[in-house]
Amino acid sequence: MSLAEKIDEPLLLEERDARGVLRLTMNRPAQRNALSMELMAALIEALDQAGADKETRVVVIAGNGVGFCPGHDLREMVSDPSAEAYARIFDRCSEMMQKIVRLPKPVVAEVHGIATAAGCQLVASCDLAVASEDARFATSGINVGLFCSTPMVALSRAVHRKAAMEMLLTGDFIDASTALAIGLINQVVPAAGLRQATDTLAHKIAAKSAIALALGKTAFYRQIEMNLADAYAYTSEVMTRNMLAHDAEEGIDAFIAKRKPVWKDE
Repeated sequence: MSLAEKIDEPLLLEERDARGVLRLTMNRPAQRNALSMELMAALIEALDQAGADKETRVVVIAGNGVGFCPGHDLREMVSDPSAEAYARIFDRCSEMMQKIVRLPKPVVAEVHGIATAAGCQLVASCDLAVASEDARFATSGINVGLFCSTPMVALSRAVHRKAAMEMLLTGDFIDASTALAIGLINQVVPAAGLRQATDTLAHKIAAKSAIALALGKTAFYRQIEMNLADAYAYTSEVMTRNMLAHDAEEGIDAFIAKRKPVWKDE
């Protein structure tokens, strides 16, 4: 962390609105929000707190300044060129990415400017992503002799295999429309409307039953790694538990009565 970062604003800005959407804004604009050890630690801590906070229903991850995130802080990485130091960085990054996937609440990436290497990995790890028309994505480590192996884990689970391999092997940038076509992001919007589009999507999800969202998100990531028979057996059990929840009973009653459901998140 630089002296300026110690004196100025925190590395991660937090903003929660009345509808339960927590906005986490990476705040290293001078470094284009490069993922330092401290920034990753701050994100991990914030995600832990969000998971335990009943008022938080959806998390948005955004970046301050001219871009979303260029990946790891390369200056920090080369400051201690030892296997132990590199392992600490990649282990913390892997912990953060898995924390997003395992969080029992939806996480939406709001992307502008560049999202490269571990920054692209961060987008791929989020459940949903909204990007501005100027957004560009790359797994560009190969250009400096470093294959993006850990970003590959998230990328290869989010997009078509050949599209992932092309990004990984060439390091070339893709634009937002291409990212949309291969499934890396969900929406492309004008830059001026990025915040509004993200908030609209987040609020739509935040209005759903929190217990149904938690059960569904967990089930999605577990079943996708299973064979077909195991996936159906597991998700049948999940749906049984979901049907026994109060909110499922309330939701069905509300649908039949043509009224708005009142969730208890249980």
